This record gives sequence, C-alpha cells and structure tokens, in this order.
Amino acid sequence: MFNGNNQAMRDQIRAWLQEDIGTGDVTTLFTIPAGTMSKGIIHAKEAGIIAGIPVAQLVFEVVDPTLRFQACVQDGQFVEKGTTLIEVEGSTHSILTGERLALNLMQRLSGIATKTHAFVTALQGLPTRLVDTRKTTPGHRFLEKYAVRVGGGANHRFGLYDAVMIKDNHIKGAGGIIPAVTRARENIPHTMKIEVEVEDFNQLEEALQSQADIIMLDNMTPAHMAEAVKTVKERAPHVIVEASGGVTLNTVREIAESGVDVISVGGLTYSVAALDISLDLNAKKTGA
Repeated sequence: MFNGNNQAMRDQIRAWLQEDIGTGDVTTLFTIPAGTMSKGIIHAKEAGIIAGIPVAQLVFEVVDPTLRFQACVQDGQFVEKGTTLIEVEGSTHSILTGERLALNLMQRLSGIATKTHAFVTALQGLPTRLVDTRKTTPGHRFLEKYAVRVGGGANHRFGLYDAVMIKDNHIKGAGGIIPAVTRARENIPHTMKIEVEVEDFNQLEEALQSQADIIMLDNMTPAHMAEAVKTVKERAPHVIVEASGGVTLNTVREIAESGVDVISVGGLTYSVAALDISLDLNAKKTGA
C-alpha cells in the first residue's frame, strides 16, 4: 500500500508540510538549541483501530531521512488507551516539525478505521458487504478509502471515472432511467458496470427493464427493501442490490437483514471523529 517508492504520496506529503511549515517552524527554531536529540513516543489516548502507521513513517522520512522510526503496532490492530504506537528518534527539530502532520493523518485515518470496524462488527454473521462513498475530504480520498479497508470495509468507486452511477439528477437530465442506461451502455467499455439509484417501485421497474448491473435502493424502509430485493432476485438474480441513505450504526443490521448485497455509508468518511493520538517528547542530549 505504502512504500519508499511511492513518489506521489511523498510529493503530497511535501505539499502538506509546506502548508504547515511555510518559511520555518519558528517556535522550534527559536526555543530549542540546534543539535538537540530526542525520542518521540506516539501513543493512543483512547481505544480504537489504528490506521496510518506507514503514512506517519513517510512524513518523518520526508522531514528528515536520518530519523529512526519504529512502529510498535500495525495498521488494523485494535489498541487500548495508553498503547505506544510509534517511537521516532533523532533531531528534536525534525520530530517536532513533522509531529502535527503525522498526528493529523493518523488521527483521521484511525477514526475512519474505528468507525468502519464498528459497522462491520454490527454486520457480523451476515453476507452483506459494507462500502464507503465519494464523500471524502478533498485531496485525501486515497488515504481515507485505505482506512475503510483497514477497518474491515470495502471501497465503492474511487471517482467519476471508474463506474457509471446514475442518480436522480442524471435521470432527470437524461429523461428517464431507460434512456440514461441505454446511452451509457452504448458508450462504456464492456468491463464497466452501470448502477442505477431508485427511490420507489416505479423506478425499480424501470431499472430492471433497463438491465442495469447494480440497483441502489435509496432511503427505503427495511420492509420496502426486503420487497425490492425479492423482486430483483426473482427477475434478475445476477443484479447486485445496494442500500444507501441515512444508514446508522443502529439501523445497519436491520437493513442488511432485508437481503441487500451491499450497504454504502457516507458517514464512514465525511462525519467521523478523529481518534485521539498524541506525541510525548523525551529530550536526550544537546549537541555542542
């Protein structure tokens, strides 16, 4: 997923560091003598699923390749409050310069992984697949979708380019579901899927007639979903049925029990609380 040859990620990290550092970390430069060496201990201040260890490592490598980085846990691991996650040792200036970006990324990604894990746990024993959406932080989609996978979920499409997803405004603009699907089918490669969002049983009938590959049931009640799933599986058993819209941790299992194949949850990424993670510094020595 992440490695030393990931140039695109390194370039992105440099841009994020530039946003934070600007012309220099004046607090660190003006208060801590040059040559001071320290060990930074990154630890969890609350329990959760950790994600972003390799990203934090890249941050510190970009700041200062001489820093010694030691991961004490792995992405996807559940940790208790107080668990040491990372030890980073070397120049105090370098550790403090990279601290905030590394923590910001780890906190955000770990929050996503932890929330995803809670949803996956709620679905335990059922075949329904939990997926994310495109409701991600601009510039962070790759990382946030990675965090969903770390938490045990799966990814929906990554962007507007890798699948056709016909929603309410596309249907209005195209003049209906059937013409929308027909035009899409005429233009896409045979390897690409077409998904159609439906809000009622009239639209469900249109979607079935259009021979869409995936039908998304938008904001239906579990009872209506169960009826819709039965209809789809009787008439087009190969079609994947997805549920979306207002899914919460309290409702996700009932929705899954309707028989849908996939549940998409935008809240995995757009309304997530960061996991509380902190860095404590232990000064070791000061150079001459």
